[in-house]
Formats: sequence, structure tokens, C-alpha cells
Amino acid sequence: MMTARSTIRSLGNEPPILADGRRAPDRREISLRWLSGTFLTGITSSILMGVALFAALDGRQQLAIPAEASASIPNDDSDTASRGKRLLGGNIVAMPTDRKIMEVSTVVNEGNKEVVRRKPFAHVKMNLAANHVAQEDYPAFDPLTIFSSSEALPPPAARAGTIYGSNVESEVSLQTIPFPSSGSTYAYAPAMTLEEVEENVRSNGSVLTDGDSQLSALYYVDPQRFSSKDDNSDLDITAGLSARIVEENISVSAPEPITSHTREYADDIIPIRKAETVAQAMMEVGYPEGKAREISGYLQSQTGEADLGPGDVLRIGVIQEGDMVLVVRASIYRRGKHEVTVAIDDHGRFVAGEEPPMLDAVASAFSEEPPQIVTSRELPRVYDGIYRAALSYGMSKEMTSLLVKLLASNADLQAQLKPSDNIEAFFSVTDEKGQADKNSELLYVSAHFGDTTTRFYRFQNPDDGSIDYFDENGKSIRQFLLRNPVPNGRMTSGFGMRGHPILGRALMHTGTDWAAPRGTPIIATGNGTVEKAGWDSGGYGNQTIIRHANGYESSYNHQSAIASGVREGAKITQGQVIGYVGSTGQSTGSHLHYELIVNGTKVDPMKVRLPGGSSLKDKALARFEEERKRIDALLDIQPSDELASR
Repeated sequence: MMTARSTIRSLGNEPPILADGRRAPDRREISLRWLSGTFLTGITSSILMGVALFAALDGRQQLAIPAEASASIPNDDSDTASRGKRLLGGNIVAMPTDRKIMEVSTVVNEGNKEVVRRKPFAHVKMNLAANHVAQEDYPAFDPLTIFSSSEALPPPAARAGTIYGSNVESEVSLQTIPFPSSGSTYAYAPAMTLEEVEENVRSNGSVLTDGDSQLSALYYVDPQRFSSKDDNSDLDITAGLSARIVEENISVSAPEPITSHTREYADDIIPIRKAETVAQAMMEVGYPEGKAREISGYLQSQTGEADLGPGDVLRIGVIQEGDMVLVVRASIYRRGKHEVTVAIDDHGRFVAGEEPPMLDAVASAFSEEPPQIVTSRELPRVYDGIYRAALSYGMSKEMTSLLVKLLASNADLQAQLKPSDNIEAFFSVTDEKGQADKNSELLYVSAHFGDTTTRFYRFQNPDDGSIDYFDENGKSIRQFLLRNPVPNGRMTSGFGMRGHPILGRALMHTGTDWAAPRGTPIIATGNGTVEKAGWDSGGYGNQTIIRHANGYESSYNHQSAIASGVREGAKITQGQVIGYVGSTGQSTGSHLHYELIVNGTKVDPMKVRLPGGSSLKDKALARFEEERKRIDALLDIQPSDELASR
């Protein structure tokens, strides 16, 4: 058996044989060389990764990527399709939506009269991801301010009025009086003779229509007597009829519903503000380098150069289907005139193409007014995006605050905006400049956040004169009950069994505890009537119980004080401050013990399924539907079969 010592002896301890005058390597020198190489390799790798990361993330300061931006712009379906025309609409990517000021006839109740007058209204489509600059300062995010409401009831009348069904040139006063069904002082006119009936038909027959259908009337009169073949007759009983002619070899099918996977065409308008190549301009707005250089090569083959100068416009046509984006066309405009276009053919190759239809966005690409979409990593919170966009589009602070409150239950105001988030609104303004004031009113809102769309209309209930906002089915968008009565507090104990902090044994905790500093306002979670407001000898301290509709009650306990005006029998509105956080009764610290009671049974306020807001019925619902249809027709809103549930 060979030991370690014998092994060393067998290997020998003589120095290595050197040749050509070389010296033996120094072990310290080898370690220093390895350490230096490792250090230099690490620095070089870090620099290369930093350069790659900067190149991947930078350069998208101006426009969103086409897939995100094209989803943020609403479709324009106003154009009808014809033979040889592209069926997909031409959406404009990364361009701001428009603002229209229109004169609309409205009806306002003044005493026992209804006055019809024309008023200016603004119809805006706000892309919240755009770089909006607010015209004035707006309040910082405060959940108490958002969810609370003033103790005063809303005004009894709508200042802006309701949309009138017809246009009027001047102010018109209408007064409704009962029809005198009996005891009339006026003599009845004698019955018309056959000759008079015939004359009436000859004069008014052409307007006896209902849409595209001709009304049948006076069937006992010979129709040949009203024939339009008579040279001396000015009557044409077919004037109200219409026909639809379908060309040969043309099929007419029902429109396909638009989904997230529907193929859509969009134009990406890229204004050139400095001397650069086509590839550089495309990569700066988010296109992959390979695709940008490919398009640049095709354009260069047609123009002989790939350089762009200040004032040029690069127009990229893309087709989007879900997450897939395909570039199908590219055009260059110089000094507002078309220079060259390349488009993809049936074999997937880019060839010279004809000039595409002109877009207003090309001519206005260098306008200083339109904001540009920033990248998602720079987008603000939803709360800030709503305020900045609304104030820049002419809304007042009061109207924007109302808009935020109406959307608070459906949108996370603290979340970061997405490039596709947008709001469409219709509101009254003071003049043709489109600026709202404190007397302006919000009539319609359609908000899109992520995959959720919320649409609601303002309506004044003729039964009680109350004003609220309802979805397209006549259901109030306000929640029946809020789950958190202390917006600035935090929940410290939930519903269920727990060890009692004072009695020291396991007991059922019949509510939720919300911790907050002493004096923090408490808001009512729903509309109702005060059932009790005072001291409770059973350990709840200062207690307020509110009775809501349909057997629901809410209880607020351990308050330091009850708000002024909150007494038994008082009417309470949702969000109204009813008291202040304290530690009265059996309590170990400043908090609110909140309970929800349904038909006499205490339930978990955080998990119980709450009913929605109130719904319009009967005559009120019929009148609401009339007003909704008038607004939809005015704004060219297509009825939606599917809206994401709130």
C-alpha cells in the first residue's frame, strides 16, 4: 500500500524541466492574472447588458406600440362598405380623440311651462394615456373625499334640461293642459265629403309613410284615381317607398360582433422632427429592429434613399388580431404630399403600392395641440389620468369630482393607467369654446378600463324629481351599500370567532373593526333612515343604526361623537358623514365596530352578496329609455349587447 509520503516521493520533488530559456511560472502571478481577467469579464458583461437593456427600453417616449395604441382608439363605423373598398375602418394610432361642440335643443321645466331652447354641449373622447396637461390644480387623492358626499340633498331640477326630440331655431314655450273631453264650447266641424277626402289624399298622400313603409288608407277609394301616370296630377303615392338593390354576385350578411380577436386595420402616424432614417424613426416608437430595417429597405428600393427630414411624415399600416400585429403598408409624405408607398401582396412580399386615402391625421401630424401617448412605464395613476384629461378637455373641477365618484366603485383609482383606457363624455358647456362651469351637467359617460366598460346616463325621475345616473337598462350605478364606512381606516378584525380582548374568552365577533385615529369621519354606507342615534348601555358606546331598504340595517359603534343632524327619523344619504371614530363603550382602542344586519341576522359585511342599486320601473323607465335613445342617436352610439358587469 502506497502512502501519501511515498506518492510524493515517487512523483519527485525536482523542479520542472524548462526549455528555450523560459522560467518556471509563479503561482502568485497566475492568481493575479486570473483575478484581473475575471474582474474585466464582469465589468464588460455588465456594460453590455446595460447597453442592451437601455436599447430595449428607451426610444419609446413618443408613441405607444401599435398593438396597444390601436386598441385604445374607438372604431369609426360611419362609412359604409362598397365594392373595392376596404371593409376594416381606418383607425388612427397614437392620435388624440376629438372634441365636438354642438348646439342641442333641450327642455327645461319653468313653473308650469316647458321651455325648449338650444344650448351648447361638448362631446369628448378622452384617451387617458395621452400626455394631458391640466389647466388648473386638482385635489390630491383622498378616499374620504371620493366616497363621501355633502349632507345637502341634490338640486331638485336639472339645469341643463333633457334632450328634446327635434331641433328648434329659437326658444319655444310649451304648456300642457287637459284635453276637453266633455263640455266643449266649440262646435264640431261637419264631416268631410268624398271630394274633400280625395283632395286631402292628393295633397298629403306622399307623406303618409311610417319609415320605409307606405301606410294604407282610404281603401274604399279607387287607387287608379290617384295614379301618378296622370300628367295633370302632382301626386305620387310611391314617394314614401324605398327599395334596396343588391348588386349581382354580392352577398349581404349580418355584421360580425367585434371581439378582442377581431382583425382590425390601423394607421400609425409618425411625424419626423429631425433628420433620421426610416428604421430609426420606426424603432423610436417601438417597432422591432428587424421589421424596421426591412420596411426601410423596401422604401429605399423605391426612393433610392432611406433618409427622412424634418417635416416628413411616415405612415405605417398595421393589422391587429389579438396580440398579433402585422405591418402591411408603409408610406412617406413630404411637405404634406404623398411621396411613395409600399404594400404587402398576396405572396407576403412588399411591392410598390398606390397612394392610400388621405387622412386628416397626416396633415395635422405636427399640430402642437394634440397630445401624444407615452409608454406604459410612464403612465400615471387612473385618478391622475382622469383629472388631467377631464380638465384639459373643458370639464370643471366639480364635474370631474362627480365623474371620479361615479367611477370609483368600478375602477381602481390607484392602479396604473393602461394605453387602452379611455372615457367618452357628453356634458353641457357655457359657450362654443367648450368650457364647463359649476352649473354645467354631465349627461352621459362611457368609460373603458382594461376589460371593463361602464356606461351610464343622467336622468331626473319625474315621480320625485331626484337626479341619478343609470346604466342602459335603467339600473342605478350607485352601490346599494358600501363595504367600508371609514375610507381612511384599515380593517383590523373581521367577522367570526375570536378571543375577546376584554373578557378574555372566545366569542363571536359580529362585525368588522376599522382602526383610525380618534375623530376620523365615518360615512353612511347607504341611503336610509336613522333608527337609533345615542348611547348604548350594552357596550357599544355611541351607536348609530340606519335602516335601509329591503330589510337591511347598518350599525356604527364606539363613536367618539355623533354628527350634527343625525337623530332618530332623519334621512341619510350614502356617503354622508354620520359620526367620528372613537373608543367609547367596551373598547381597547380607537376604532369603529361596523355591523350589517339583514332581516334581523348579523352577517359578514365583507362577504355578503349585496343587491345592486335601485332600478327604474313603469313610466319612469319608459321615459328614461326615450331620453337614452335620444342621446344615443345624437352621439351615434350603437347599442351594445354585451357590457362587462360592474
